[in-house]
Amino acid sequence: MEKIFDRGNVLASACPSRQILQHLTSRWGALVLVTLNSGTKRFSELRRSIDGVSERMLTKTLQELEADGMLIRKSYNTVPPQVDYTLTEFGSQASNKMSELVDWLETNLNDILVSKQK
Repeated sequence: MEKIFDRGNVLASACPSRQILQHLTSRWGALVLVTLNSGTKRFSELRRSIDGVSERMLTKTLQELEADGMLIRKSYNTVPPQVDYTLTEFGSQASNKMSELVDWLETNLNDILVSKQK
């Protein structure tokens, strides 16, 4: 594999890492990563798991994460169509980091909410 960058620089506006970070940390991107952390899911499972996401936004988010190399979309030739989504190695690494952040947030939620009121 050809090496393109020694290291990305997310603070530089022209660095591709900025767009990937945007996809990973978007409202729905982060939730997709956390949901797929437990394993392969069908589109309908993702939609049910992520409360509030529209079909259109989930489709867009999955396409972005697939284009970024974070997940693999596998389509089966069945009626009705079945599509599975699985994290790649990079997606799994990103998902683990995101899950750590989510766990920290959920663990500290009460204290954070209390401090907001002060």
